[in-house]
Amino acid sequence: MSSKKKFLLRLDPDLYQDLEKWAADEFRSVNAQIEFILRSSVSKHRKMRKSKDKQSSEENLEDLL
Repeated sequence: MSSKKKFLLRLDPDLYQDLEKWAADEFRSVNAQIEFILRSSVSKHRKMRKSKDKQSSEENLEDLL
């Protein structure tokens, strides 16, 4: 069994209800749906950060030239 971090998450009841519906639409548990959303967001953030870092490096290189 994989070791996963456990923590308490308090959500607005309406938000939880929306997550339940979304999870059911995609045949996931609410927990799996939240994890899917978080993984997707983190992935997008990493790509954005890499792009920003690359752009910043290119600008610094141009400044040196």
